This record gives sequence, structure tokens and C-alpha cells, in this order.
Amino acid sequence: MSPVKQVNDMLFDKTISVLAVLSLLAAQCFAQEPPQVEKPHGPLLIRSYKPAATSPVNLRNSDHLHSLIRAGHLYLTVQDAIAVAIENNLDLEVDRYGPLSAEWNFERAQGGGPLRGVSNGSALVNQATSGQGVLGSEVAAGLASSNSGGGGTSGGATVTQIGPVTQNLDPVLQNGTSFSHNTGPQPSTVVSQTDSLVNTQHVIDSFVQEGFLSGGYVQVTANESYLKQNAPSDFLNPSVAPVVQIYLRHNLLQGFGTGVNGRFIRVAQKNIQAAQETFRSQLLNVVANILNLYWDLVTDNDDLAVRRRAVDQAQKFYDDTRQQIDLGVVPRFEASQAQSNVTNSRQLLAIAQATAQQQENLLKNAISRNGLEDELLDSAQIVPLDRIEVPDQDNLPSLRDLVAKALANRPDVALARINDETAEISAEGTANGVRPSLQAFAAVKASGLAGTATPPVTISGQSVTAEPYYVGGLGTALGQVFRDNFPSRNAGFLFAGTIHNRVAQGDYGVEQLQLRQGDVVERRNQNQLVVDISNYMVALRQARSRYAQAVDSRRLQEELLEKSQQAFSFGALTIRDLEAAETSLVAAQETEVATRSAFSHARISLDQVLGQTLDVNHVSVDQALKGTGAASPKIP
Repeated sequence: MSPVKQVNDMLFDKTISVLAVLSLLAAQCFAQEPPQVEKPHGPLLIRSYKPAATSPVNLRNSDHLHSLIRAGHLYLTVQDAIAVAIENNLDLEVDRYGPLSAEWNFERAQGGGPLRGVSNGSALVNQATSGQGVLGSEVAAGLASSNSGGGGTSGGATVTQIGPVTQNLDPVLQNGTSFSHNTGPQPSTVVSQTDSLVNTQHVIDSFVQEGFLSGGYVQVTANESYLKQNAPSDFLNPSVAPVVQIYLRHNLLQGFGTGVNGRFIRVAQKNIQAAQETFRSQLLNVVANILNLYWDLVTDNDDLAVRRRAVDQAQKFYDDTRQQIDLGVVPRFEASQAQSNVTNSRQLLAIAQATAQQQENLLKNAISRNGLEDELLDSAQIVPLDRIEVPDQDNLPSLRDLVAKALANRPDVALARINDETAEISAEGTANGVRPSLQAFAAVKASGLAGTATPPVTISGQSVTAEPYYVGGLGTALGQVFRDNFPSRNAGFLFAGTIHNRVAQGDYGVEQLQLRQGDVVERRNQNQLVVDISNYMVALRQARSRYAQAVDSRRLQEELLEKSQQAFSFGALTIRDLEAAETSLVAAQETEVATRSAFSHARISLDQVLGQTLDVNHVSVDQALKGTGAASPKIP
């Protein structure tokens, strides 16, 4: 190698190093803002009902891309191409939303419950409290219903799914307040002592419910009822009747345990990992595509250089032929053949230029958010700064080592493993769903009653008035509640089972078969992976061998052309012989360019099948998720 060429190569390498450093600094300074969701701020009871803020869509190219354009030329190293593609590629931008959505689905799963708004609580709004007023006395005596028709319950909703339904894990606070003025006829005046009973009532009912991941829930209910009526027999008028109840319900067979009730939360956690692996897979494909586009452009430029040299050689051959004709050495018809060679060479040059321009447009579109709509990018000419290097030896590890590396690195393998784990977690639901339903419930309730004593009433010759213990206001009634003066306790079990249980058994059997089928498919895919790796290893070795042969052939053609030129100068060869030697050299140069390109594609394909494309090209998944391609690369 000549000293001048050595100096040029050193300057070229230093230029690449400086540009690489500058591009990394630019990438860190001009990184794109990735999609993000900002949670609301404020006090708990306020921020829970404020929507989150989502960042707008960014369709502008990164400043990093524009910083690489100088004097109408886009100077790109292969690392630059990867970095700006990571910042601007729309396929990656779409997949950046995947992990975000998975994280919000995980937060949704932590709230538990089958659907939004499904509650297990009951309401006491507009219900007559036992013992309060005329109607309350009739309820206590079993002579009337406690429901006045204005209220209802939020229970009774049934949601079915494969496997037990997880309780709502977010605490629920509910309040119902009603005001009523009711007038009703009294066919018997024995109790009310009036033929038209007029009630003025307000009921304030509140409850807090908390679900347990173990498979149950607890509910604390507080009900305060105020009543004023026109019945002379109501000795406390107006009156208040507070009721406080603690109710607990828990599954003992179906739906019991944190494992089965927390399966959706664990699946959501796995889905976050799956979304990240999906993004990594897309990132790997994008990087591989950029590498192929970049090296194809390098190849097209090399082919363009060969075509330009061919035009120069054809033009020189034509000029020499014209001189030989003028000297009378060769006949004039040789000029036509020489002119035809020039025309053909220029046509091939035009085709090579068009091919290079098309490849340049493909690369521009891959590294841009808005394609060629960016006028600055559209008008710039890409100048690749890296060259394809073909090593003298492959230095490939053994097939067993490469398979182990692929199993450790490939995103699809990781996704298959996550899907298997997710299926195993979901199968806990169908396994638990085979059991019958057995629930235990218990309730503790305390009641109170107080009001204003009415004047004594003479009944059957006796003066009757309210007991002094009940005379008072809301404080008196609450004192009775907290002293538990009027306790109520109840507990019980609820069992439900299905004879034959074929639906649950069928769900469980189908899922278990699918799990086993998935294991077989996974093994089949691993076997195919070994075949693919072996094929790509062979392809890489063949590509390197063909390149070595092409280099030797090109060198031989250069020597033959040199000797042909010497022989032609002594008159031992004709112009046609010299033309044939020059044509053979051009063909050998094109073959060398093509085999070098084939080697680069074989190397990229092998790295891709091994899942090591990101590691080889120093690309960080975390940085790519943030929208920057600067990922701790090794500076050349």
C-alpha cells in the first residue's frame, strides 16, 4: 500500500471518529420527547377524579438529523443512521405506546373487580328503620315491609367470566341522601290513631367497602333516619334512628386465596414485560432494516464508482481508437464499436445513478418522521462515511453456543416464555373455578333511637308517654349505638354447586390442553431456530468465501489489464483485446462489490437470528424508549 493511501485512510478514520463523537453529542442534546402520560396531582379525593395528561403526537424530525446536514450533504456513519432512525422512525414511535398502555393496564388490574361500577354493597336509602314511628313499629311487629318504595340496592349484579371474579380492591365510598314527604291512608287507626298518616323524613346512608385480595370484602354502613309525623300515638316526634353495621363476606372454596384473585395483576405485570419485548423486537427489526438500507446505499455508491470508471475507460478507449484511425493503424469502422461502448457505459451509469438515488430516498424515509416532506432533508445528498469490512476469517462460535445465545437474546423467545408464564397464571383461575362456591358471612349491627317526647296520651284510662331513656337528640341515639345497647349479630354460610360441573371442567380441560400444545409448539420453534442459525452460519461463510474469490479475481484482472496494455503498446494485441481486458476488469469489480454487499446482508441476518443486533450495534432499549439513539456506543 502506498504512503499516500495510508495517509488518506488514517485521515478518513479520524474523520469518522470525530463525526461519531459529534453525532453522539448531538443525539444527547436533541433527543425527541417520547410519549408519556402524566398522572394528575392534588389531594387524594380530588386527583382520583382528574384525568391524566397525555403528551401530544410529535411529527417533527429531530434536530439531531438536521445537525448532520452540512453544505447540502447529509454525512452519515452507520451509527448516525441508527441513532436518527431511533429518534424519528414512526414504527418505533407507534410501539412506544405499548409499554405505556401495559403500565396503565397494570394499574387498572390493581383496582380489582370484573368491570367498572360493579359493587357488592347494599343501600338503605328511604327504608323505614325498625321501631321508628308508626311504620317502624309495624315493621318491628311484622305487619309491614321496611321498603318505602323510594330506594333500592346496588347489589344483585352478576358478572360471569372464566375463573373466579376478583373483588374490587379500591375502597368505595358511597353516600345516599333522600328527603321525602309521604301521605298515606290508614284503614286501621288502632296503631296510628289517625286516618291519614303524614310522614316527613330524610335518610342519610353512607358506606365504605374494601375488598380483600384473599377473596372477600368488608363493608361499614352508617344510616341516620329522621322522621316527623302526625300520628298522636308516636311518642317520639320528631325522632332520629341511627344504625351502624359491619358486614364481612369471604369465599372459602371457589375464589379463595391471593394467588387466584391476584392472577390478573400478575398477568398485567407480565404484559408490561411482553410490551417491552415487543418494542425490543421492533427496535431490532428497525436497526436491521437501517443497516441493510445503509450498506445497500454504500454498495450502490461503490457500483456507481465502478460505472464511472467504466465510462472513463470507454471514453479513453474511444479516444485511443480515434487516434489509431487518424494514424491509419485501424479501419474506421472500429470507431462505431468504440462509440457504442461509450453509449452503453453511460446508460449503465445512468441506471446506477437512478438506483443509488432510489436507495437514498428509501434511507431518508426510514430515518425521518415525515419522509421527504422535509425540504432540507429532501435536498441533501447522503454521504455514507462507513465502508463494508469483510474479515479474513469468520471466527464464529460453535452452533451450540450460538443457539444458547439466541435463546438468551431473541425477543420472540422471551415473548414465548412470558406468554407461557401468563398462561400458567391464568390457568389458576380455571383450576380454582372447578371448585364449588362456599361463602361465609357475618354482620354486627348497633341501633339507636331518640327524639322529642310528645304530651302524654290517655289510652284505656292510663296516661302513656315516651320512656325517658329515648328522650333526646342525635347525640343520645349515637350514644346508644356506640354503647351497643341494642346489638344485632348474624352469621351464616352460602353454598352453591353444580351437578356434573361440565362447564368448569370443560374450561379447565381446554386450557390445560392449550398449555400442553403450547409446549410442543415452543419445542418445534426451538428446533427450527437451530436449523435457521445453521443455515445463516453457512450463508455467512459462503459469502465471505465468494468475496475472497471475487477479490482474487479482480486483482487477477487488474494484472491482466496491465499486461494487456503493455502488450498493446508493443503491438502484440489489438484494441479489441484491450477492450475485452477492460470489460473483464469492470465485471470483476462489480462482482467484488456485489459479494461484499452479500456478506454484509449475511452478517446482518445472522446477528438478527441470534437476537444480538442491538448489542453488536451498541443500541440501548431504555434509551430507545426515551426517543434517543445515543446508547453508550463504542467510538471507533
